[in-house]
Amino acid sequence: MSDERDGGTVVSIHAETMGRGDDALGAKLIGSFLRALSTVEEKPDAIVFYNAAVRLLAPGSPHLDALKALDATGVDLLACVACLEFHSLTDQLAVGAVSNMREIVQRTMGASEAITV
Repeated sequence: MSDERDGGTVVSIHAETMGRGDDALGAKLIGSFLRALSTVEEKPDAIVFYNAAVRLLAPGSPHLDALKALDATGVDLLACVACLEFHSLTDQLAVGAVSNMREIVQRTMGASEAITV
């Protein structure tokens, strides 16, 4: 089995906050991370959103501008369908695409680099 992977970089986000501790600070941090990611030259090929992170892609999310900017540059924003169903958001994405665990696993395993935030 070859160790070469050519799927680029995949970022996984699992919460509406970044880090552990104060949730208000964590919400600011995830927003700052997404805004910074939208402005840097080198971007990931995909960002996978699962668990509560799917709420970041829904209408009313305070981070939609940064996410739409990432989407516009070709970054695939993939929302876990089971997570969307759990949070009653299946038909309510403001940005991104509905995905399933098989695609998420394939994209992550095929990535040359996988980063969890």
